[in-house]
Amino acid sequence: MLLVLTTGALAQTPVPIRDAVDQYIFSFSEIQYLEDPAGTMSVEEVASLRWNDAFQPSKKFSPQNYNRESYYWYRIKIDYNPESKRRWQLEFFDQTIDELTVFMPDSDGRYSQEKFGDNQPFGERFLKHKNFIVHLPDHYSGVYTYYFKVQSRQRADILVVLRPLEYFFNYALDEYFFFGIFYGMILVFCFYNLLMFVAVHERHYLYYILYLLGIGLYEMSSDGIAFQYLWPNATEWNQYAPGVSLYFASTFALFFAASLLNLRRQYPKLLWLLGGVWVVRTLYLVVSFYVSDRWFNLRFVEVIPFLAAFYAGIYALRQGYRPARFMVVGYSFLFLGIVIKFIQYLDIDWLPLGELTHYSLGFSFIMEMMFLSFAISDKIKLLRVEKEEAQLRTIEQLQENQKLKDHLNEELEQQVKVKTHELVQKSDFIEAQNRQLADVNQKLAVQAEEIAAMNALLTQDNKKLKHDVEVVTEARILSKEVDFEEFSAMYPDDASCLKFLAEIKWQKDFACTKCNHNNYSEGRSPYSRRCSRCGYDESVTAYTLLQNTRLPINKAFYMIFLVYSTNGSISSHKLSEILHIRQSTCWSYSSKIKKAMKEKRKNGDLRHEGWHSILLSEESVV
Repeated sequence: MLLVLTTGALAQTPVPIRDAVDQYIFSFSEIQYLEDPAGTMSVEEVASLRWNDAFQPSKKFSPQNYNRESYYWYRIKIDYNPESKRRWQLEFFDQTIDELTVFMPDSDGRYSQEKFGDNQPFGERFLKHKNFIVHLPDHYSGVYTYYFKVQSRQRADILVVLRPLEYFFNYALDEYFFFGIFYGMILVFCFYNLLMFVAVHERHYLYYILYLLGIGLYEMSSDGIAFQYLWPNATEWNQYAPGVSLYFASTFALFFAASLLNLRRQYPKLLWLLGGVWVVRTLYLVVSFYVSDRWFNLRFVEVIPFLAAFYAGIYALRQGYRPARFMVVGYSFLFLGIVIKFIQYLDIDWLPLGELTHYSLGFSFIMEMMFLSFAISDKIKLLRVEKEEAQLRTIEQLQENQKLKDHLNEELEQQVKVKTHELVQKSDFIEAQNRQLADVNQKLAVQAEEIAAMNALLTQDNKKLKHDVEVVTEARILSKEVDFEEFSAMYPDDASCLKFLAEIKWQKDFACTKCNHNNYSEGRSPYSRRCSRCGYDESVTAYTLLQNTRLPINKAFYMIFLVYSTNGSISSHKLSEILHIRQSTCWSYSSKIKKAMKEKRKNGDLRHEGWHSILLSEESVV
């Protein structure tokens, strides 16, 4: 009696066809399975009495291929209702099964077979749908047993649902409609952020686009949409697409987090953390290619990069970085979807199988996309505020510079007035002397000598006045707040710069750098000198800081002046902003100037000779 009761309790329950039910999912003991390690058993053997009791009922909602090397046989029983007015079919939800052979019984006890799987070209399917569809006959009556033979290198969930044909088409249209909305949203987000990247050239827009493309490719690979539309004949790629797309998404999620949170400048230790996670994830991808492609199926390894980005966002938010708040909310939705998938994957707890749980990760991605977009907008707003504050500070500094300029101009005008008054006084004195000379002709010779002496003094005074004006101008230039326009007043063009450089280069005498000869003639270029003995033509910029420079000479002069006047403390970014030259060029040339200053400082000559002393290198001083 116990044997009979036990056998009846383990007997497989057939699922009846009822027109009032739109769909029925086979679960638990309604699906029984048998492991075939060698994969050599035929459907006749499996259906025989010998193997009938070897089938085991599923203790989970849906059975799986626990051993990836083995073949598995599954069977279900359907109780046909001859009075049914609807056409029925079986649908397999898991599109990632490599090989699926369906054995359909007929009324004579024989079986016909139909093959499916993602290792067969998509075009060979009779019904062009992402899921595997098996049409059931409409003239059967009674209980029929269906067998499925499955082999897959990755996890295969045997989710089998019984549906009428019209319900399937309605559901499929709705499903593809929502797929279109989901992937359309991804494309719209990508296009919008591409326009923003072109407009503002912020790298996090580009990283966000690549992240969205990775997420979209992963979802398409998981849903079977990519196999249907992107690579219908590349069946081998189905084994790698989910893992590669997830690596693509997690990589640019890390890059996006580092750029959005400005980790390089604000939190460099977090940048090292994210970089280390990315290196480890990349090594895992390479090992998966060369060791075992089954490792691609361990998709929850992507939780580590996303957790690192999530942690970086939380840390930045706690430090007061406001754009991180939307990033944290977005990743919270993402991890909610991951937790649901993790529960389903490990069967820690059973969740009702439905659209909400099946597409929970997709819903999480949509919410994440929205909040990450808010985070980007928040950062742009913050950057705009910082830019306005920087502009206000610049305006205030310009006003201070203008005040200083006006003050110096007033002092210069006052000095000019004093010198002019002195000249007027001396001119009056000369006129008085001339009148005395006209009255006293007998003293003409003596007075003429006196007038000549006074004229000589006047000439010296004029030269002194001119020299004083130049000294004041040069003193003005040596102030740290002189702008480029004022500096150009003394060195307005290349000719004046070259003339000045030639005067200080050959201020003592000319000596040929090749043969040390002293006689020369004019060279080919302005202010160059050609040796009369060996014919060597030495340009005025040779063996100076201006040798081989591609900068405008007056801008190079001004950069030397700025670096010297600030004792080398001015940054290449500030030089680039003042001179409108690329930062990398400013950095390279300013480094050369600082090196020359260092050599002068080592010799003790830097403090006494002025900024123009560093124009010459030691090799050019004669």
